[in-house]
Amino acid sequence: MVRASVAVVASAATLSLAACGGAEQGGAGPEGSVKGGAIKVGLLLPENQAARYEKFDKPLIEKEIALLTRGKAKVVYANAKQDATTQNAQVDAMIANKVNVLIVDAVDSKAIAGSVKKAKDAGIPVVAYDRLAEGPIDAYTSFDNEDVGKVQGKALLEALGDKAKDGRIVMMNGSVTDPNAKLFKQGAHSLLDGKVNIGKEYDTVDWKPENANTNMAAAISAFGKDKIIGVYSANDGMAGGIIAALKAAGLSTLPPVTGQDAELAGVQRIVAGEQFMTVYKPYAPVAEAAATMAVALAKGEKIDDLINQVVDSPTTKRVPAVLLPSISLTKDNVKTTVVKDDVYTVAEICTDKYKAACEAIGLN
Repeated sequence: MVRASVAVVASAATLSLAACGGAEQGGAGPEGSVKGGAIKVGLLLPENQAARYEKFDKPLIEKEIALLTRGKAKVVYANAKQDATTQNAQVDAMIANKVNVLIVDAVDSKAIAGSVKKAKDAGIPVVAYDRLAEGPIDAYTSFDNEDVGKVQGKALLEALGDKAKDGRIVMMNGSVTDPNAKLFKQGAHSLLDGKVNIGKEYDTVDWKPENANTNMAAAISAFGKDKIIGVYSANDGMAGGIIAALKAAGLSTLPPVTGQDAELAGVQRIVAGEQFMTVYKPYAPVAEAAATMAVALAKGEKIDDLINQVVDSPTTKRVPAVLLPSISLTKDNVKTTVVKDDVYTVAEICTDKYKAACEAIGLN
């Protein structure tokens, strides 16, 4: 699995075992800290529709916690399956289970705020993972989400070239319950505004591919299939729904469609020429950052030397953060990104359906 093999993780290089004081050191810190390294970490992830959470985030965080504590820590895991009420109940269960620290990727950044406060009142530090949860969180780690939108917008402009204003583009943003979606949108608009004609723009409920498919079908009906020259899709799951709608409309040549998360299906669509790009966010460094800060906080140690930024949420100012850059993945760099980093093997990508397309781009 990926482990600090990508150049962008250099900024996270300080997130080391030494910075946490070693697994044998007893934490003599504030309420909620532990002694002797017997740490219990609560891990709450938001959903299982996107493949990344179960396949990458969870095992990478668990692996890093085990390394940092020499196997002495226990990870208590739950997935909310895109239900904010369920996730709040899961926080209550973690508090009752007396975890020493929580890593939370919020389904709904606002709805989680009360549960974060409950954890804080119980002396349990909270690390917001991937999405900036509201409430009194202690630390946050993710990618530079506005930059993700800029990467997507730049790629779409490059794909359109001098035809950028020859028709309309559709913007398929993420769910309004996800603060990252707002940042992706801001970053994309900062590149696209004034350079393309945005015909329709949608905030896609729960990031669901079927909702993106419905929205795209409506846009095609409004403008006509031949007038849409490009689609900004905030992630790969929605890109799949968008591309299905474009195909159903009878388009023989698909316009460029963006994505994010480097999901296997998205990478395969890129290889096949159906999707133009995805944003590859190496999961290892952000998982390592979350694990390292969580272990430090559980042991009552300071994390000042671990962070590279401070950020503000609507409820909490100057949250210590580790933010990492991302990479534009196209058919030209599949081999040097997800294959090189052992995210997917060539065999996983180049199934029989995609074998010819893989050979055409030298992926074999």
